[in-house]
Amino acid sequence: MPNYHRAWSPGGTYFFTLVTHQRRPIFTEEMARQTLHQAIMVGMQRVGDFQVDAFCLLPDHLHCIWTLPENDSDYATRWKVIKAWFSRTYRKQGGKSAAINASMAQKGELGIWQRRYWEHFIRDLDDLKRHIDYIHYNPVKHGLVQSVADWPWSTFHRFVKDGFYPADRGRGDASSFAVMEE
Repeated sequence: MPNYHRAWSPGGTYFFTLVTHQRRPIFTEEMARQTLHQAIMVGMQRVGDFQVDAFCLLPDHLHCIWTLPENDSDYATRWKVIKAWFSRTYRKQGGKSAAINASMAQKGELGIWQRRYWEHFIRDLDDLKRHIDYIHYNPVKHGLVQSVADWPWSTFHRFVKDGFYPADRGRGDASSFAVMEE
């Protein structure tokens, strides 16, 4: 069995990618988007608050950057609570799960999320900026919109409102975003 090594740094800033099981586009549904938002709030209440620095929700995956509280590095429990609460609530509200295999059933998985997720410890300000740009540019990269500003489920709009980005950033010109490989 693979031995996955995770970075654990109290008060650290982390980039995450989570993908739906079989890349099903469940986040095209308003109910799924609202349920995910509620699940994140539940995770904050049950495990401990954290700062969502950047976020982008796509049809079949999400990217985000979190900063954890000082003396706290437990993002894994937060994701476990968020994914479990989302999965149960989504199904209760009529959301459909994908077919699951025996291993998934044995682990109590519901066919909503891929088992694992990608995590990257943000090392410095340049690393943070690259990952924020990657998050915001992702809908363009996947051909969902022509301009970053056209995607409504992203913190790009908060970054514009707070003065971190000009409102026309990336409109017609991807070169203003650091484009990273997934």
